[in-house]
Amino acid sequence: VQLQASGGGLRQAGGSLGLSCAASGRTSSAYSMGWFRQAPGKEREFVASISWSGAVRYYADSVKGRFTISRDNAKSTVYLQMNSLKPEDTAVYYCAAGEVFYSDPRISDFDSWGQGTQVTVSS
Repeated sequence: VQLQASGGGLRQAGGSLGLSCAASGRTSSAYSMGWFRQAPGKEREFVASISWSGAVRYYADSVKGRFTISRDNAKSTVYLQMNSLKPEDTAVYYCAAGEVFYSDPRISDFDSWGQGTQVTVSS
Protein backbone atom coordinates (compact mmCIF):
# COMPACT_ATOMS: atom_id res chain seq x y z
CA VAL A 1 0.00 0.00 0.00
CA GLN A 2 1.22 3.51 -0.81
CA LEU A 3 0.62 6.38 1.61
CA GLN A 4 0.52 10.09 0.84
CA ALA A 5 0.44 12.49 3.78
CA SER A 6 -0.61 16.11 3.55
CA GLY A 7 -1.72 19.04 5.67
CA GLY A 8 1.40 20.08 7.50
CA GLY A 9 2.24 23.70 8.10
CA LEU A 10 3.13 26.43 10.56
CA ARG A 11 0.95 27.34 13.52
CA GLN A 12 1.26 29.33 16.69
CA ALA A 13 1.08 27.59 20.03
CA GLY A 14 -2.51 26.93 20.98
CA GLY A 15 -3.61 26.62 17.38
CA SER A 16 -4.98 23.67 15.43
CA LEU A 17 -3.93 21.73 12.36
CA GLY A 18 -5.30 18.73 10.54
CA LEU A 19 -3.29 16.09 8.71
CA SER A 20 -4.54 13.62 6.13
CA CYS A 21 -3.05 10.43 4.76
CA ALA A 22 -4.48 8.80 1.67
CA ALA A 23 -3.79 5.16 0.97
CA SER A 24 -3.69 3.59 -2.46
CA GLY A 25 -2.90 0.22 -3.89
CA ARG A 26 -3.55 -2.79 -1.65
CA THR A 27 -5.59 -0.82 0.89
CA SER A 28 -6.98 -4.00 2.43
CA SER A 29 -3.57 -4.43 4.06
CA ALA A 30 -4.00 -1.13 5.90
CA TYR A 31 -5.87 -2.78 8.74
CA SER A 32 -4.09 -0.68 11.32
CA MET A 33 -3.14 2.88 10.58
CA GLY A 34 -1.14 5.26 12.66
CA TRP A 35 0.81 8.45 12.95
CA PHE A 36 4.37 8.83 14.14
CA ARG A 37 6.57 11.89 14.39
CA GLN A 38 10.26 12.68 14.42
CA ALA A 39 11.73 15.88 15.78
CA PRO A 40 15.23 17.03 14.81
CA GLY A 41 17.86 15.01 16.62
CA LYS A 42 15.29 12.65 18.13
CA GLU A 43 14.04 9.19 17.36
CA ARG A 44 10.76 8.59 15.61
CA GLU A 45 7.97 8.21 18.15
CA PHE A 46 4.44 6.92 18.20
CA VAL A 47 1.61 9.46 18.17
CA ALA A 48 -1.65 7.63 17.54
CA SER A 49 -3.12 4.55 15.91
CA ILE A 50 -6.56 3.33 14.92
CA SER A 51 -8.10 -0.03 14.15
CA TRP A 52 -9.88 -0.84 10.89
CA SER A 53 -13.33 -0.14 12.29
CA GLY A 54 -12.18 2.93 14.16
CA ALA A 55 -13.55 1.52 17.38
CA VAL A 56 -10.14 1.28 19.07
CA ARG A 57 -7.65 4.12 19.18
CA TYR A 58 -4.39 4.56 21.02
CA TYR A 59 -2.56 7.78 21.78
CA ALA A 60 0.81 8.73 23.17
CA ASP A 61 0.48 10.30 26.58
CA SER A 62 1.94 13.53 25.24
CA VAL A 63 -0.98 14.07 22.85
CA LYS A 64 -3.94 12.59 24.74
CA GLY A 65 -6.82 15.01 24.96
CA ARG A 66 -5.34 17.24 22.24
CA PHE A 67 -5.04 15.01 19.15
CA THR A 68 -7.72 12.87 17.53
CA ILE A 69 -7.12 10.14 14.98
CA SER A 70 -9.91 9.02 12.68
CA ARG A 71 -10.32 7.18 9.40
CA ASP A 72 -12.67 6.97 6.46
CA ASN A 73 -12.31 3.56 4.83
CA ALA A 74 -14.51 4.54 1.90
CA LYS A 75 -11.87 7.15 1.07
CA SER A 76 -8.93 5.03 2.28
CA THR A 77 -7.84 7.99 4.35
CA VAL A 78 -6.70 8.46 7.92
CA TYR A 79 -6.76 11.83 9.66
CA LEU A 80 -5.02 13.43 12.60
CA GLN A 81 -6.69 16.48 14.11
CA MET A 82 -4.26 18.37 16.32
CA ASN A 83 -5.57 20.97 18.76
CA SER A 84 -3.91 23.01 21.47
CA LEU A 85 -0.61 22.69 19.66
CA LYS A 86 2.63 23.14 21.59
CA PRO A 87 6.12 23.99 20.35
CA GLU A 88 7.19 20.47 21.35
CA ASP A 89 4.78 19.10 18.75
CA THR A 90 7.14 20.42 16.08
CA ALA A 91 8.27 17.45 13.99
CA VAL A 92 7.92 15.65 10.71
CA TYR A 93 4.75 13.59 10.93
CA TYR A 94 4.55 10.23 9.20
CA CYS A 95 1.52 8.08 8.54
CA ALA A 96 1.90 4.33 8.56
CA ALA A 97 -0.13 1.24 7.81
CA GLY A 98 0.06 -2.31 9.07
CA GLU A 99 -1.79 -5.58 8.65
CA VAL A 100 -2.20 -6.24 12.37
CA PHE A 101 -3.51 -3.89 15.03
CA TYR A 102 -1.45 -4.03 18.22
CA SER A 103 -2.32 -2.61 21.61
CA ASP A 104 1.23 -1.33 22.11
CA PRO A 105 2.10 0.11 18.69
CA ARG A 106 5.71 0.15 17.63
CA ILE A 107 7.49 1.26 14.48
CA SER A 108 8.13 -2.38 13.57
CA ASP A 109 4.38 -3.11 13.60
CA PHE A 110 3.85 -1.01 10.49
CA ASP A 111 4.79 -2.17 7.01
CA SER A 112 4.13 0.90 4.89
CA TRP A 113 5.09 4.52 5.47
CA GLY A 114 4.22 7.84 3.93
CA GLN A 115 6.77 10.48 3.01
CA GLY A 116 6.21 12.72 6.03
CA THR A 117 4.81 16.19 6.40
CA GLN A 118 6.37 19.01 8.44
CA VAL A 119 4.50 20.52 11.37
CA THR A 120 6.03 23.57 13.01
CA VAL A 121 4.57 25.20 16.11
CA SER A 122 5.91 28.58 17.14
CA SER A 123 5.79 29.89 20.69
